[in-house]
Amino acid sequence: MAFTAVWFIGLCSLILGCGIHVEASHKIYPNLQTHPRNITATHQPYRTGYHFQPAKHWINDPNGPMIYKGIYHFFYQYNPHGAVWGNIVWAHATSTDLVNWVHYEPAIKPSIESDIKGCWSGSTTILPGGKPAILYTGIDPKKRQVQNLAFPKDLSDPYLREWIKPPQNPVMTPIDNGINVSSFRDPTTAWMAPDGQWRVIIGSKIDRLGKAILYKSKDFFKWELVDHPLHSSKNTGMWECPDFFPVSVNKGVGLDTSVNGPNVKHVMKVSLDDKKDEYYTIGTYNLEKDIYVPDEGSIDDDSGLRYDYGKFYASKTFFDSSKNRRILWGWINESDSVTDDVKKGWSGVQAIPRNIWLDKAGKQLVQWPVTEIEKLRKTPVELQSTQLNGGSLLEVTGVTASQVDVEVSFNLPTLEKAENLNPSGVNPQILCSQKGASVKGSVGPFGLLALASKGLEEQTAIFFRVFKDKERFVVLMCSDQSRSSEGPEVDKTTYGAFLDVNLHQETLSLRSLIDHSIVESFGGKGKVCITSRAYPELAIFKKAHLYVFNNGTENISISKLSAWSMEKAKIVQ
Repeated sequence: MAFTAVWFIGLCSLILGCGIHVEASHKIYPNLQTHPRNITATHQPYRTGYHFQPAKHWINDPNGPMIYKGIYHFFYQYNPHGAVWGNIVWAHATSTDLVNWVHYEPAIKPSIESDIKGCWSGSTTILPGGKPAILYTGIDPKKRQVQNLAFPKDLSDPYLREWIKPPQNPVMTPIDNGINVSSFRDPTTAWMAPDGQWRVIIGSKIDRLGKAILYKSKDFFKWELVDHPLHSSKNTGMWECPDFFPVSVNKGVGLDTSVNGPNVKHVMKVSLDDKKDEYYTIGTYNLEKDIYVPDEGSIDDDSGLRYDYGKFYASKTFFDSSKNRRILWGWINESDSVTDDVKKGWSGVQAIPRNIWLDKAGKQLVQWPVTEIEKLRKTPVELQSTQLNGGSLLEVTGVTASQVDVEVSFNLPTLEKAENLNPSGVNPQILCSQKGASVKGSVGPFGLLALASKGLEEQTAIFFRVFKDKERFVVLMCSDQSRSSEGPEVDKTTYGAFLDVNLHQETLSLRSLIDHSIVESFGGKGKVCITSRAYPELAIFKKAHLYVFNNGTENISISKLSAWSMEKAKIVQ
């Protein structure tokens, strides 16, 4: 049903008078949490074609992803009654390929005293014998955050359509432990230590000290608070959605969460409530002391490494035992207004699942979209050995530019005239904002213009610039949303990061997954990832265009470009 002007005025009145406040990391709009009309707009230029999203309403954190009896399970925070945060349950979908999904009734919803005010984020652990167990944060009648446990009702059902909560709940509470009752949430996947006891961490804080509170258990029901956190870091604030997992040092494969040993490093990822972004460190899990120690040089604050330097939050990994890989999920929230979200009837999308592993140098993680997404590719369009002179623009035709997967690699014949830059102390996001796609340079900017209108009034630019720092070259990767939409109430933040690549030994590559209002980009074969939201008013559906551009003075060439229109994923409600 289309929206009327009268309804829209009423919506604006609701928003202005809804008594906004903040709970956890979300703004609360009480009058919009359960919307009386429950309408979804008929004109939907921003709904994705191959990303995961339900038919309507609000979604946020990915929860408890796992594989069970060959079936992938994905749970997520969901409001079944409106397009803003509230009424949160654990929605549930399954898949055989991480691309096409079937939904079931919510797996977990408020039903007991320790979750009656909300069923918030958590994780799944596979117990001995293959039995899944979910640990999740519940909100009790006094609005205290406590940890609860749930199990499948019928293990013979591969779709795990029903879950039960044991009478021992809550299994962890902040009461009498000196823990802030409103800063105690998001349990991780548990791991088994050599002493035969389970370990799990919960995100928390004391003032500005972010911390991962550590618990241990012999039976998964009775949990004992350890007298020290697994890890903490000053001036980082509340740690939401922590994730702690091992990575192989010498093999690009995933590891079960309980694995440790001489050829294993560990990753600690936290989502920062104050900044609404994430960072991770790579380090060592000291089993004797039960602490995690980041490697020297692994920056332990929000200026450190990130999975994604754009719109990507509350991420969660799981070990895919069927293919020996670790898969990363992340929530992509909206960049438009609450009014727009309610009008269109939905808010939030999940990023394409990514395979994640440790880079050969051992200094950072590498990510790449799961190979299964490639089954949606249609006939490719290809360019090879094509020169891009300074100031040139080349349209990629023959694809559906609003729903496309594109990979391109560049040759840089000369770097002698690269601009000078000492990257020490330089914020790459600010540098990208100052030197956007329209600012001419020497070696760059060059890359892609996605979701572009015919006259280029609208465009989302994903590009590189190359600088020279004494005897080495520095590569800056940017995603510039400054011209992404002519709409007035849209966040057009530009994102950026430095890309660790040796231009003497490697070609410079870029892959972008473009899906109506999302641009997920992977630079340097997945060393830097940037996800952007765009809400074009002109460049929608068949009016969207895709270009390769070079706005530098130096000529470059396209080694190879391949682009595929993408089929629509099947997501059954």
